[in-house]
Amino acid sequence: MFLLHQKPSPLYTSEHIFDFWNISVKWFKRILIAIFSLTLLGIGTIVAAYYYVLPDLPDVNSLKTVKLQTPLRIYSDDGLLISQFGEKRRVPIEYQDVPEQLINAVLDTEDARFFEHKGIDPIGIVRAAIILVTTGKKSQGASTITQQVARGFFLSREKTYIRKTKEIFLALKIEKALSKEEILTLYLNRSFLGNRAYGVGAAAQVYYGKDLEQLSLPEMAMIAGLPQAPSAANPIRNPERAKTRRNWVLSRMLEKRNITEAQYQEAINAPITARYHGAEIDLYAPYISEMAREYMVNKYGEEEAYTNGYNVYTTISSDLQLKAQSALRDNVFAYDQRHGYRGPIAELWTDAPMSTSDIITNLKSTSSVQGIMPAAVLAIEEQQATVMNARGEEITLEWNGLKWARKFITDRHQGTPPKKAEDILAVGQKVWIRNNGEYWQLSQIPQVSSATVSLEPSDGAIRTLVGGFSFTQSQYNRVTQAKRQLGSNIKPFIYSAALEKDYTLATLINNAPINKPDTRQGTAWRPKNSPDIYGGPTRLRMGLAQSVNVMSVRAMRHIGLDNTIDKLVEFGFDPNDLPRNESVALGSPSVTPLQVVTAFNVFTNGGYLVEPYFIKQVTDSYDNVIEEANPLLACTPSENDNNGTDDNLSDTELTSNSDANDPFAAMAAEFASSQQAEVNQANDTTAQSSAISQCGDENSRYAPRIITEQTAFLISEALKSVIWGGGNWSKGTGWNGTAWRASRLIKRHDIAGKTGTTNESRDTWFSGFNPTLTSTFWVGFDDHSRRLGRTSWVADGPENQISGAEAGAKTAGPGWNDFMNQALKGTEEKTTIPPKGIISARIDLATGLLTRKTDHTTSFEYFVEGTEPTEYATEETIDDDIFIENPTDDLFQ
Repeated sequence: MFLLHQKPSPLYTSEHIFDFWNISVKWFKRILIAIFSLTLLGIGTIVAAYYYVLPDLPDVNSLKTVKLQTPLRIYSDDGLLISQFGEKRRVPIEYQDVPEQLINAVLDTEDARFFEHKGIDPIGIVRAAIILVTTGKKSQGASTITQQVARGFFLSREKTYIRKTKEIFLALKIEKALSKEEILTLYLNRSFLGNRAYGVGAAAQVYYGKDLEQLSLPEMAMIAGLPQAPSAANPIRNPERAKTRRNWVLSRMLEKRNITEAQYQEAINAPITARYHGAEIDLYAPYISEMAREYMVNKYGEEEAYTNGYNVYTTISSDLQLKAQSALRDNVFAYDQRHGYRGPIAELWTDAPMSTSDIITNLKSTSSVQGIMPAAVLAIEEQQATVMNARGEEITLEWNGLKWARKFITDRHQGTPPKKAEDILAVGQKVWIRNNGEYWQLSQIPQVSSATVSLEPSDGAIRTLVGGFSFTQSQYNRVTQAKRQLGSNIKPFIYSAALEKDYTLATLINNAPINKPDTRQGTAWRPKNSPDIYGGPTRLRMGLAQSVNVMSVRAMRHIGLDNTIDKLVEFGFDPNDLPRNESVALGSPSVTPLQVVTAFNVFTNGGYLVEPYFIKQVTDSYDNVIEEANPLLACTPSENDNNGTDDNLSDTELTSNSDANDPFAAMAAEFASSQQAEVNQANDTTAQSSAISQCGDENSRYAPRIITEQTAFLISEALKSVIWGGGNWSKGTGWNGTAWRASRLIKRHDIAGKTGTTNESRDTWFSGFNPTLTSTFWVGFDDHSRRLGRTSWVADGPENQISGAEAGAKTAGPGWNDFMNQALKGTEEKTTIPPKGIISARIDLATGLLTRKTDHTTSFEYFVEGTEPTEYATEETIDDDIFIENPTDDLFQ
């Protein structure tokens, strides 16, 4: 009962409340102390960490001058991309060039508070910490764009606490050193985005073949989603996963209200259009691009050349280069076809035909070469065949594309012309075909080689260069590396030395067998004409135009062997390549096509030896010029001619400041004289400046003159006769030069050239020029022992078919003719103006003497003033026995 009437105890008494308060205050103090201690510990830890990593922290100010790794690019003179070298593709961009929506896509995906934080994002760090505590996994989600820049430029990607600590401190330092725009620009240019693309500019090119401003919203979102997983989310390798990533980026943009719902819906339904786009090559010129690459690597080292973003602007004209490549290719095809068909690549089947899929698989295993592609013969009719290419397309080869294919027996013999398609092909054969621009035809990969190069006459700029038929087959550059016997291409240089001694174009040289041999080679060397025909005393002009061998040898004997070699060295030939015997007069030296075109260029530009060059300018990735060509210039005759007194000035002498050798004063005097101005050539600096402006400037370099302007003119006129011949055809006195085919195609009189053929037709040449371009073509086999051979005439052959022995006029000449015809098309024919000191006089064609007649037995001829004949021809004829070997018989005047 007592228990029933006892009062219950209160739940909380004042004593309890007091005790609870004391406990709470005590714990609160402890918590405050703990928080303060942890804060101090955190600060201490951060300070300690900072000083710990400080020695390893790089100077972030280097980012202000950072050089992004960009590839080496080679361009033509007119700015077309020829080639690109380097492992990383990068197109550096400026912040203001990036579309706003692309910036939004990147920030919404990678760092939405980028423009708000100071390099690190506390909210992101807390989120990453929670993930670490709850899952035990390290996350990089806390990294801001600034931290990613720090990691990308200065740190590795390993997931360690010390790397993360360095990353944070570097990000803080970067934010102080650079603006937000500068940081974001580095990020956009630096990020790896797959397929060797670094930076958004390169990604736009690689995946879409576009510049940044041309990208659509879905394409921008695709690129913005790549930095975190450039391989896994690659739209080429993994299009479905890439689409998922793209759409997530678009959802972030919608969430951040940077796009509308309508834009979002349209973008997420857009198809994946990405595909690989290689470097956008505008001009395929692999031999010149390889020369430029080699130059840059040799000068700057491989790593710097490939990564510093150099732009190399060559002297190549894209228009002329394409024409040179086409002319060489067509000429090689023509030679190859007239020598016959060498048969199929292989037999794919004989009885049971292969399935279409197996045929395609087999054909795809064989690479095309210069437009020549593999095909399988499916069916044969009377005079046509049906073939299948590697795309599974069926193509009909009509008779025009088959009838050329008479059987190849040797380089000198071909089989009889085919009458039916079955004479050539069989079903199941694997063959080559190509489209020649008019129709499909049976083809084959040529075995013969060729090269061509062209120069700008005034300064030696290489305007075209083709080092072979196919760079993919052979990277051997025959223009610069192949030394081949020169043949009759050497004769203009021999005759130029003779003219500078005492010969004229009217000089008679004995075109007769040489009975006095040259024994310097250890055997009796007796040169013969080709063909072995002799015409007696012949004028020098005609002898050069018709490439008469014995006349060239006699001219060299008149000059002297040592003097001849000295003159050839002046033309730029290596003395080590010049044999010291009389065979040099017929072209036994082995030289490169580049040396040949350089020497011929002397005749084009009036007597100056300019150095060929192919790099016009080199710029860095910011388009600052770091190299610029300063070529030797061929000054015009009116500026540099001093009546022959300065003809042999060297480059050093031309830059001398001495009064006696001041070229500027000399040019000024000549310029003033031509303008009939009263100028004091020693003191009038105004006149000097006027003259210099006509031939470069104060910093220009001047080419040495190696022959007189008059000699260059006379040889050029004689080389026109190589093409146009002479005489009067209606009167029976007309004659052809060796390159008469050029006159039929080009039909202009400002072209000149010279054929060249070596013994047994192992090398063939044609070198020539007009006042604006000098060019040489070579054709031969890389195997020096193999002859170019001959072909027999075909009754139903092509128009203007070539038959007989291969030679410079037939083998190399057509390529030159085709190129020059295309190169000069639409340009004005240049009128020839004889230089000062040249006169013309009417001569008797038989004797080379002056004449008062005006009929077909006479003609005007050019002479250097003072060298013209002084005697007149009489009615008497020359009765001397031209076959008597006597030194005095070699020259008839």
